[in-house]
Amino acid sequence: MSSRANWSIAGTLSAVLLFAGMDGFANHPVAAAEAVKSSACLAPQYREFDFWIGDWNAFDFSDPNTTVARTKVEKMLDGCVLFENYEGANGLNGRSFTIYDESRKAWHQSWVTNRGELLQLDGSRNADEMVLTGADQTTNGNERQVRGTWKRVRRGVRETAVTSTDGGKTWKPWFDLIFRPRTKASNGDDVKAVADLDTQYQAAVRRNDAATMQRILADDFILVTGSGTTYTKTDLLEEARSGRMRYSHQEDTEQTVRIWGDTAVVTAKLWEKGIQKGMPFDYTLWFSDTYVRTPTGWRYVFGQASLPRYERQR
Repeated sequence: MSSRANWSIAGTLSAVLLFAGMDGFANHPVAAAEAVKSSACLAPQYREFDFWIGDWNAFDFSDPNTTVARTKVEKMLDGCVLFENYEGANGLNGRSFTIYDESRKAWHQSWVTNRGELLQLDGSRNADEMVLTGADQTTNGNERQVRGTWKRVRRGVRETAVTSTDGGKTWKPWFDLIFRPRTKASNGDDVKAVADLDTQYQAAVRRNDAATMQRILADDFILVTGSGTTYTKTDLLEEARSGRMRYSHQEDTEQTVRIWGDTAVVTAKLWEKGIQKGMPFDYTLWFSDTYVRTPTGWRYVFGQASLPRYERQR
């Protein structure tokens, strides 16, 4: 849980050291401010939440094999603030700012999302746990109390949250997440993962397996054919479910995969053979498929195909 704060600090320094021998610059207010900010948050209490800092993959505690989000927590503002960037596999994106408030001897966190949600929490370190509490409102306007707990566990951090709508008499589980360090795959691992995924996709098309196609295709997927016709994810899934095309062959050869960071491009030669609306077809074409790495793995976002060649006689 976290919050976003949009702070805008505007300032202009109209003259900066016009002469190299300028006297008194060490006593300039800017220099003094630099010294203050470098030591403002060095006390031990400001380090109590440092165990959450990291580049994480998040998993439901009950399903540790399925990534539900990517979360990055890092320090900012001279180490005084923890900034969380949460990217959920379900489309929920959130940001939070967490700070130790020396004036109140308490931790504060503000959390906002791309769904217009705001949650503010306050609390403290209790033994080996960070416990923050706050309240928001349900859709019917009733107050809902929230209690979040962060705890270091083996190979990561566990965050749990519970809620109460009866003033804290009873509590219900909200979520239970495990954060594991995000490991960078080698280029070779990425090449194999994307190649396997594209092969899975071609096999799913041959079987008219809409469920597998839906899992691999990004929601905003676009296919452009050699004739200039475009298809969306919805179009392809509807075609698969209709069964209008029955394939006896849908396989590629000469496959190559190139990786640029979180983007991959697959190029291959595809042989398609089958029956469409009672008419046989048999052709080859070249295609390029573009995949993008997401918090839950690679997704097929764009496809482009050449015009088919019908010279094969089988």
